[in-house]
Amino acid sequence: MIETTSQTKQRPKEVEPPPEFRAGRIMSMDSGQLVEILKNPASSEFQRMKACQRLAVVGNQDAVPALAAMLSNPKLSHYARYGLAPIPGPEADQALRDAAAKLKGRLLVGVVNTIGQRQDVRAVPLLARLLRGADTEVACAAAASLGRISGPAAVKVLQEMFLSGKGPVRTAAAEASLVAAEGLMARGDRKGALALYDALSRPTMPKPVRLAAMHAIILAETSPSRPR
Repeated sequence: MIETTSQTKQRPKEVEPPPEFRAGRIMSMDSGQLVEILKNPASSEFQRMKACQRLAVVGNQDAVPALAAMLSNPKLSHYARYGLAPIPGPEADQALRDAAAKLKGRLLVGVVNTIGQRQDVRAVPLLARLLRGADTEVACAAAASLGRISGPAAVKVLQEMFLSGKGPVRTAAAEASLVAAEGLMARGDRKGALALYDALSRPTMPKPVRLAAMHAIILAETSPSRPR
């Protein structure tokens, strides 16, 4: 269909967003330039958010302090964690552990989730304390992160909780232990994984966890690749 002149004139013009809402330039910056945006008090929230998103791709350890400073900001904490999560090295892990020691509530839950995402083994003692704390939401997040970290130290903490704990935190620890057992198996610790599955298959465990553990044992024992 061919538009008439009157129809062409009536078409609304595309309105270009103001400079502070243009993301193209930010998404082509390097880590140093992005850090300057985060440190500049005149930067808008939009610019900081986009800088964090870009840092998830190009960020390095030099960006960690600027990102860590935003972890306590209710509006920007999520973006700061998004930028921190992929940055390799101990600096990002330490920043998250430091923040977890200071934050509370939903901000703490977010940081705990990112610690689990990074599988920071050195965070196990911190997560163990949070698992036993009074905040149920934080405790459940700590359980999930311990499951993702896996390994003997994390498994020990989770097992203590699902054997002697109560309520939703006990259930969260049991569910996280299923993930931890998968992690042990993936690392070649078949004996440790089967022992954990066996503990999770006891009659006292929540039914979904018990059934999942029994299923995992059957798969492991009938797998053609299992040791003979």
